[in-house]
Amino acid sequence: GFELGFAMASPNALVCWEAQFGDFHNTAQCIIDQFISSGQAKWVRHNGIVLLLPHGMEGMGPEHSSARPERFLQMSNDDSDAYPFSEQFEVSQLYECNWIVVNCSTPANYFHVLRRQILLPFRKPLIVLTPKSLLRHPEAKSSFDEMVSGTTFQRVIPENGLAAQAPHEVKRVIFCTGKVYYDLVKERKNQELEKQVAITRLEQISPFPFDLLKEELEKYPGADLVWCQEEHKNSGYYDYVKPRFRTIVNHTRPIWYVGREPAAAAATGNKNMHLVSLRRFLDTAFNLEAFEGKT
Repeated sequence: GFELGFAMASPNALVCWEAQFGDFHNTAQCIIDQFISSGQAKWVRHNGIVLLLPHGMEGMGPEHSSARPERFLQMSNDDSDAYPFSEQFEVSQLYECNWIVVNCSTPANYFHVLRRQILLPFRKPLIVLTPKSLLRHPEAKSSFDEMVSGTTFQRVIPENGLAAQAPHEVKRVIFCTGKVYYDLVKERKNQELEKQVAITRLEQISPFPFDLLKEELEKYPGADLVWCQEEHKNSGYYDYVKPRFRTIVNHTRPIWYVGREPAAAAATGNKNMHLVSLRRFLDTAFNLEAFEGKT
């Protein structure tokens, strides 16, 4: 509540509230529900508060793994069934939304999304899902060239490897967000599937980047479409992204789910079970025959 009031009184300040673990924001649920998600709709008051919520299935147990992104996405006000048309697509979406939800996989994008938060000519709450393990992950790095003048926040980071060079030969496109990307890239390399499988990252989840994902979907016309997440099926992003993907393709192509099974707890407290479930969904993600014959 203090940070919310400070951000209201000082709109040109970058005010951040960070939870030790994203799970702990449930003690602030009243502030989030009544003020942050709906404050503009109820009282026409803009607020640019930033919530930094560590989130990621890292084997830390059910109370130290999930910022419950599904709750923030459920309260997002964009329409899953309507493809938005606008000349200034990105800015229009940001202006119309009630808040912004991101999960940045690179230091440069993290820098840019915080910078954009202050540079926007209006204020919106920003929810940042921040995996702790990416602080020390050797592959989670950026060149300073990605942070100089002329560079901006990337709502989507498309495949830029071998698969992108011959898109008509790609058999599967995996869409994901957050740190699971690095697990997928490592597994793809181990299975030598760099030409057959493309991996595209959603860095901004809400408002949903319809325009950029439409370009990605059209680039790979003959590929399976997969949403892969490390969260359980009834958590995370799947229920939010699935109808929006279907809207982009006008319900002509399915978007398959790959991830953990539904569960009441956000994560297991058993390290071995955590690793077994990770192994299981990575195997499915790169089994190119997994969805044959299904509709």
